[in-house]
Order: sequence, then structure tokens, then C-alpha cells
Amino acid sequence: MELRTLRAFVEVVRQGGFSQAAKVVNTTQPTISKAVRQLEDDLGTPLLDRVGHRSELTEAGRIVYRRALSMLAERDDMIAELDELRGLKRGTLRLGLPPLGSATLFAPLFAIFRSRYPGIDIGLVEHGSKRLEEVLLAGEVDMAASLLPVSEEFDWQAIRAEPLTALLALDHPLADAPKIDLPMLAEHPLILFESGFALNKIILDGCRRHGFRPNIAARSGQIDFIVELAAAGLGIAFLPRMIAEQRRHAAVRLVPLDDPEAQWHMALIWRRGGYLSHAARAWLALTREVHGHG
Repeated sequence: MELRTLRAFVEVVRQGGFSQAAKVVNTTQPTISKAVRQLEDDLGTPLLDRVGHRSELTEAGRIVYRRALSMLAERDDMIAELDELRGLKRGTLRLGLPPLGSATLFAPLFAIFRSRYPGIDIGLVEHGSKRLEEVLLAGEVDMAASLLPVSEEFDWQAIRAEPLTALLALDHPLADAPKIDLPMLAEHPLILFESGFALNKIILDGCRRHGFRPNIAARSGQIDFIVELAAAGLGIAFLPRMIAEQRRHAAVRLVPLDDPEAQWHMALIWRRGGYLSHAARAWLALTREVHGHG
């Protein structure tokens, strides 16, 4: 069993097919197919159930896929350590950021980082927190920003905690309330982000805590669109206070959400026990310097 066959198999699963995987690893489809067949022969079990043009993971395939991600991530860690041992002057910071809050918390840091470390390139990917945790475990990024709490698979460094603010149309029945608690939301439609956004979990967990299932009127991945939906009276939306203040709208009332457990708590996370490159450690140090967390 070779790492190249594991890489081919992983890309077939990630990309959803042999042709797409071949493009990613810059080879031909027959080469990818041969590598996967070789891996199956080496392990003595089918890994993919081929149905027409689609391939589904077998039970064995799911185990191999999970383990292969870890092995490939370890390989990347080894190469990174060896590069630094050789005194490499240049490098890459592979960073994953979510759409919500990154412009405020991290964009100002990029100019500082670039001025201090001009030889370090920054490879940036943007996803919701759930997807970012997946690509981090796969070794595709060095670290990512996500909301706390996170699983024990990660170490983390706190960045900022913000209370949540409700966004309501001016004529909404709750618009004049000095504050809103979660039980007050049981009878009102809500506007949430798409499923990959960790902010949703904060709201949904809070509703479950208070014994009700919310009425979800709409979902979106665009902050401005969510603000407009709230302004149009479709339902109540939620943003961290600092972002809500930045996105003020003449037709929207901002009302504090009164729930100590419903906090938007952003942190930088990385694989527990994983190797952190010089560039990644420098980024952590800069965020501590600017945002004041140890």
C-alpha cells in the first residue's frame, strides 16, 4: 500500500468520481482507476460500490477513507517539519476562515502579517465552520477559525466572544422590546444561515434548551440578504453584536438576545497533536497581540 494510491482513493471520494479526481491530481482517469484497484487488491476488500456512473463507499471504504485522511495529513506534517529543519526561508500559511466575522476579525491582520513575513504566502479557503473543521482534519489547512465549543480533536486559541443580537422589522411585535429571550421566539418565524454555519447551532440548541422547535422561514449564506429579509418582515434574524452594528439598516431594529449561553465565541483551531508550522505559530502570535487572548 502506497501513499499515492491512498491519495487517489481519497480524491475519488472527495471529488465524487474518477474523472474529477484525475484532474485534481493532474493525471489520467485510467491511472486513478488502476491506483484504486491496486489499493483494493492490497487490502483484499472492495472500497467502492460502483453503480452506473456513481461510486458509493463500502463499509470497508469508509474505514480506509477516514484512516487515509489521517495518514496523508501526517505526511504533510512530516514534510513541513523537514522543510523547516532545512532552514526554509519561504513557506505557506494555509488558513481557513468562515464568511461570518472574518472581515472584521482577520482582514486587518493580513497586512501586518505580510509586512512582517514577506516570504510567507497565504493560502486562504472560505467555508462555513462545519466544512472548515473537515478540511482541517484532512490536513488541507494548517488552522481554521470556528466557533466554540469544538470537539476534542482540536486545540484552540480564543479570539473574541460576542453576544447575539436579534434583527427585526420596525413593525414586528417584538421590535420595541428592550431585550428578547429565547422563549419569546417560539411563536415567531426565524431566519437562519445555511446549514454549514455554526451560528445556527447556537440558536437551535437554545431553542431545544427551552423546549420548542423553531419555525424557520428562510435560510441564506449571505449576510446582507439575511438583513434584507429581516427588514422585509419575513422573520427574526440573528448576528453577533459587532456585525449587527456594522450592518445597520434603516428598516431593522436591533434588540439584544438575553441568553448567556447564546454566545458567538470565535477561536482559531488546529488539529490536536498536529504540527504547527512557523507561519502558523506566527499567525497565532499575531492574533494574540491584536485581539489580546493568551
